[in-house]
Amino acid sequence: MEIGPYIKLHRIKQEMTQAELAEGIVSSAYLSKIENEKTEASPGVISLLCTRLGIQLENETDEVVREKCQEWFNMLSSEHDKEDIIQKYQELNRIMYDNHSADSLAMFEIHKIRYFLVIGELDNALSQINKLAEMTGTFDSLHQFYWYKFKGNYCTLNSENYQALRMYKLSEEKLNLLNISEDEAADLQYVIAVTHSKLRNTLEAIEYAEKAIATFRVTYNFTRCAQCHIVLGISYRRIRMHDKAIKNYNLGKHLGELNQNKQIIHLTNQNLGYLYSTIGENRKAISNYEEIVKDPEVQLYERIIAATSLIKEYYNVRDIDKTRETINKSMKLLEQTKEKETYQLFHYITYTYSYAINQETNKFESLVIDKFIPYLQKHKDYANLVIYANMLAKHFEGINRYKESVKYYKLANNTYEELVSL
Repeated sequence: MEIGPYIKLHRIKQEMTQAELAEGIVSSAYLSKIENEKTEASPGVISLLCTRLGIQLENETDEVVREKCQEWFNMLSSEHDKEDIIQKYQELNRIMYDNHSADSLAMFEIHKIRYFLVIGELDNALSQINKLAEMTGTFDSLHQFYWYKFKGNYCTLNSENYQALRMYKLSEEKLNLLNISEDEAADLQYVIAVTHSKLRNTLEAIEYAEKAIATFRVTYNFTRCAQCHIVLGISYRRIRMHDKAIKNYNLGKHLGELNQNKQIIHLTNQNLGYLYSTIGENRKAISNYEEIVKDPEVQLYERIIAATSLIKEYYNVRDIDKTRETINKSMKLLEQTKEKETYQLFHYITYTYSYAINQETNKFESLVIDKFIPYLQKHKDYANLVIYANMLAKHFEGINRYKESVKYYKLANNTYEELVSL
């Protein structure tokens, strides 16, 4: 980053207008030309602008700061305690704006986007993106690589998957211009694989996951290897290559066990349970889901997902006692939640089966017809829509209400066709 953009970055950081910075030194128009590299200012003018900003251009400690920054950058892309990441950020934030190089400062500002995402402050991440937007024309290829990647991360967390993929592909275009680490390139390939998977671009997800895993094996990054195996498992399940899916899930689970990574283990159990459920091996599905529900260290959200999955499996094998027992567990877990919208799906699932096994017909019909099915349609949750439209159709068929039964069988069939076409 050249001196003009460096001055601009400090001015924006200090929330100073061009007029305020330029006053008594140069015109605002001339300052704009300096900041946008359209003119080369004299050393005297640069010195006066830097003095007003409280910065200097050279500092013998910059190499130390650069090393501290790199240490913090590495923490953001690996499994580190959030408190340690915050502490390191606060240390750097105290010294970065005093005396250090333009390049170090630019990289620090761009990585702040990733930092805010890691600590869960999405609004601050967006604010940082907006603040840096007018600086992008001065970014070099390395700055652009991280700029696009972290913007993609932000879009991913906001479920804007098409926009995320566009950002990741722009970041990928910079790879050939950079001497970047293999792990850094593979990490980008991994997030591209995940995004393709979310968009159901199955072949592309497999392609990028295979690229990433080839590097992660060599660098012994077993956590990322496991995550790639999960992406591959999901992809092969979707194209009904079930043996390859199971193999990849089990490889992911094995790596999770080697690293004692509970999150990986439970994620593979959830996916294995779902796969076994779809191919009718309910007992195997139950076994995988039970591993999650029984572990008190599993996060609440994951336990609720597993519990509601277990309800469906026990109901399908007609084990009513176990169905009722798991419904009670799910209700108790849901009582611990605060964000109603986040857990609405699981609330509907739990009470749908509760009303069904207790033969509370009016409540069952009212919930599923008036609330649950519209909810699934609104959220385009086609997989669950097929399940519960079929469940409702069978219910009406069992009580000889054939007109309603045909209506919901038709909804299930049409939804299935839409799901297959995705």
